[in-house]
Formats: sequence, C-alpha cells, structure tokens
Amino acid sequence: MYKRYEPPSDFLKGIIAEEVTLADGPLAQANLNLLIELTRDADRANRDWATMLLSQEGGDTPAVRAVLLVAARDEDAVIRAEAALGLASRDPGLALPFVQEALRGNTITPPMLEAAALCAHPSLIEDLRVWAEPSDNAFADKLAADALAACLRAEPRANL
Repeated sequence: MYKRYEPPSDFLKGIIAEEVTLADGPLAQANLNLLIELTRDADRANRDWATMLLSQEGGDTPAVRAVLLVAARDEDAVIRAEAALGLASRDPGLALPFVQEALRGNTITPPMLEAAALCAHPSLIEDLRVWAEPSDNAFADKLAADALAACLRAEPRANL
C-alpha cells in the first residue's frame, strides 16, 4: 500500500490540515516563527514541508526572504527548489542565481522548473532547452517547456 509523504511534526500537519493559521489571530506570528524554525530542522521531511509551506504561505517579509535564502542552500535538492520557488514568487532576481545553478546540474525538480518560469530570464534559455527535451516525465517536460517559453518571451531578441 502507498504511504503518504508527510512530515513527522504535528505542527506542520496542522498547517497542512488548515488547523493552524499563519495569517490571522493572536498566534499567527508565533506559528510563523515556529514554521521558520522548522526550515532548519534536523529531520529532512520537516525541513522540506516547512520550506514548502513557508514558500507558499509565509508572506513577504525580510525575515521570510532571509530564511528562504538559507534554505536555497540546503543540502537537499528538493528543499533548495522549494526555497527557490518561494523566492521567485517574491523577487525573481533573488532566485535567479539558484535557478541558474540548478539548471546546470544533472537532475532537476519540478519546483525549480516552476521557479525558472517565474524568473523568466534570458540567461536560462540554453539550459532550459536541455530540460525541455522529451523525457519519460511528461509533467516535468511541460514545466520545462513553459519555463523556456517564459524566458523566450523575456528575451529582447525574441521581440524583434
């Protein structure tokens, strides 16, 4: 039987189940602080989920950006990608160096391809052409093609 991937942290499970709020109420800031703390947890699953949730729901503050910048250097590629996606949604220029580095690697994750689309920078075009080649992963192929199209639209020569 398939086991659902979830964090061991009950707090993170509460956010996922929408039982814990990060936006409203007297505990929102304390909850956000705990979420930020969990992006540095020793448990990889907790770090992964905390980074993804912070990227999606953490708002846009200097503290959130700082934590995402740290997470974008995590040892785990999926966590780095989730952080880069969060950065790209807030400030594509901050995410761009992380996306450039990831696209030059041997493997790529869907969130990093999503971040590339949000960055939409011409410097990503050549590396994205490689990832946009057909593979056995239609979902990743579509994300790569969408990112490539976004970058091509942003390239000045494409508008001539």
